[in-house]
Amino acid sequence: MNGSIVLAGALDTKGAEFAFVRDLIQARGVPTIVVDFGVMGDGPFAPDISNREVAAAGGRSLDELRSAGDKALAMRTMSDGLTSVVRTLHAEGRLAGILGMGGSGGTSITTAAMRALPIGVPKVMVSTVAGGDVAAFVGARDIVMIPSIVDVAGINRFSRTIYTNAAGAIVGMVTQAPAPARDEKPLVTASMFGNTTACVDHARTLLEAQDFEVLVFHATGTGGRTMESLITDGFIAANLDLTTTELADEVCGGVLSAGADRLWAAARRCANGAGAGLRRYGQFLGARHRAGVLPGTHPL
Repeated sequence: MNGSIVLAGALDTKGAEFAFVRDLIQARGVPTIVVDFGVMGDGPFAPDISNREVAAAGGRSLDELRSAGDKALAMRTMSDGLTSVVRTLHAEGRLAGILGMGGSGGTSITTAAMRALPIGVPKVMVSTVAGGDVAAFVGARDIVMIPSIVDVAGINRFSRTIYTNAAGAIVGMVTQAPAPARDEKPLVTASMFGNTTACVDHARTLLEAQDFEVLVFHATGTGGRTMESLITDGFIAANLDLTTTELADEVCGGVLSAGADRLWAAARRCANGAGAGLRRYGQFLGARHRAGVLPGTHPL
């Protein structure tokens, strides 16, 4: 394992809870970096990265936020600041995973930073809102949401168990040995729904026979957003987007929209020059089709 577990939260209201989890993690021999984004006061112990540093990273001073008394401004600033801090820690190789605990406000701030991290980086959020619709918090990232059961306010017979489980979960994630390396094949994404299943399954079989690895996403809104995020992050060589119903839901007011940016990720990567791989594999597959190597399919 390289790096530390980042513990992000508001120490002015949840300092004792974070101290408890920090000690559990450190007792397992795993280092921590505590980041404080509380605004109205200081916590019971000194964090590794202070709330003043987080506020500055968000473009404001902590004194300015305190004097303004504007909760929306404070949350926006600390969200931007924590995201910047977390990105920097990850880029420097100091972040092995991240754990947050909080109510709705803390969850919003912490998960915004988590969504800025690549897929595969361990992310655990203990939250009072984890039992409801968490789509706005998780987005298209692999964030593990743990219901706090009781409020994140004190250490009692119930919260002690939840905090201990969360600490064990993040420690297990960051200390788990990586999966054995294999020869990596070019990745192709494909969108699928019930009425395109037969077509996508057939295309997937043909592509896999030609040494491509195909990732299929169900066009339920979340599936499309996740697919687009992987393309944006540069993981994908080609995109077989046969199921565009999520865009129809966006335009016509359906319930499975993937947002107004659906279909744009591949186009943007190609337009800004970062999508050379997408163009190259698209041309490659088209050439294979014309040569009869992929019978029955159409060029991408």
